[in-house]
Amino acid sequence: MLTSPSALARKTLVACLTVALGACSTMPAYQKPAVSVPAHYAGAAGWALAAPADTQPRGPWWTVFGDPALNALESRIDVSNQTVKKAVAQLQQARALVDYQRAGFFPTVTAGTSVSRFRTSQNVEGHSLAGKTVPDYSAGLSASWEPNLFGRVKDATVNAQANAAASEADFEAVRLSMTSDLAVDYFDLRSLDTQKRLLDDTVNAYADALRILEQQLKNGAIDASAVALASTQLESTRTQDTDIDVQRAQLQHAIATLIGEPASTFSIAAKPQSFVVPSIPPSLPSQLLERRPDIAAAERRVFAANAQIGEAHAAFFPDLALSASAGLESTFFAPWLTAPSLFWSIGPQLVGTLFDGGRRDATLTSAHSQYDGAVADYRQTVLVAFQQVEDNLSALQSLQSEAACQQRATSAAGLALTLTTNRFRAGAVSYLDVVTAQTIALTNERTADQIDARRLDASVLLLKALGGGWQGLASGQASG
Repeated sequence: MLTSPSALARKTLVACLTVALGACSTMPAYQKPAVSVPAHYAGAAGWALAAPADTQPRGPWWTVFGDPALNALESRIDVSNQTVKKAVAQLQQARALVDYQRAGFFPTVTAGTSVSRFRTSQNVEGHSLAGKTVPDYSAGLSASWEPNLFGRVKDATVNAQANAAASEADFEAVRLSMTSDLAVDYFDLRSLDTQKRLLDDTVNAYADALRILEQQLKNGAIDASAVALASTQLESTRTQDTDIDVQRAQLQHAIATLIGEPASTFSIAAKPQSFVVPSIPPSLPSQLLERRPDIAAAERRVFAANAQIGEAHAAFFPDLALSASAGLESTFFAPWLTAPSLFWSIGPQLVGTLFDGGRRDATLTSAHSQYDGAVADYRQTVLVAFQQVEDNLSALQSLQSEAACQQRATSAAGLALTLTTNRFRAGAVSYLDVVTAQTIALTNERTADQIDARRLDASVLLLKALGGGWQGLASGQASG
């Protein structure tokens, strides 16, 4: 019994759908790479290893410092920072590639119409149209579809999805980097404001002292060496004061660039102020480290490389393509749109590569090598993350002790300056002793402020190393 064309088309379509729906992927089963990590942080007793939590919300981590000006500047990062905008564009590109690969699950349909005239050579034998000019009017639809027979389309889509997820983590990493850079620059600038006020006051005090000494020299109470020492000390301190202006301008320009504003139109009013270094909960688990976006991005690239192995495996199997076309065609325009002008075709095609000189083997080997490289990158990222956490924990602990010692040194230097000044006024010591005591006192005050700035910087870098603070951690998790 003969089968009608329509019945044949239906049977072919059903068979192809059955094969497509029952297709299996050649992608290897994925397992997250194992990483050797310590049970706790050496720099913080009580920090226990916990499950990954990179999906936990990070929030505006910089608010722990309680500075409204910093909060206002940080809010401009997402809006105006050009590096963040580039990361957004790259994320959108990765998401578009997912849509592109997912489109492979569906058929491609095209439509067209044409009008042409052609003439066959008169010297062609056995051709009914030899020497004739023939018009041709046609319009039709064509469709082609490659079912996901061995998971090639699926693996390509999984690969694109994993890369899109990695791009999203890259975006978060860029945001975290930009916001932490801004915080460090801001705290360094405020530290310079404090040192600037100290140097301004010192310059004024030295200038007043110089005037007194010059008057004493006129009165013959002292010799010229004391005036020379005071003048040298004044000008040296003015030099330090001017250098503060240079450093502050550079930090201000850096902040302008981070918030997407030209340096020439941006300024931050000077405001000497002190900050409280945020206390870190001692029972904070190391699961916060797993929130780091760079770790998440590295792991998702391992997953993408695993999917790429599946794509390389699929190339060893044949490709099934189903194509169909239908339309109207006629030599004459008048009957062009009538039923007798109908044409159509439908049929599957199974094509496989028998020999390619080892190209597919090379591609598969390359995919495995890329996977191994991605695993190494992931493990290295985790190791570097632990190093950064330990570095800043150690820095905070050392700087806390250093700040206490420096505060005692500053107090002692201030007392020594007071006593030496009193002895000079009593004629017991020379002005050289006063200059020495003043220099030591000024140096210690500046050092104390610089240590405070380093503590703030280390706090920012620790928050960055932990993936962006700990505010989003539930209380139950924080105690584990």
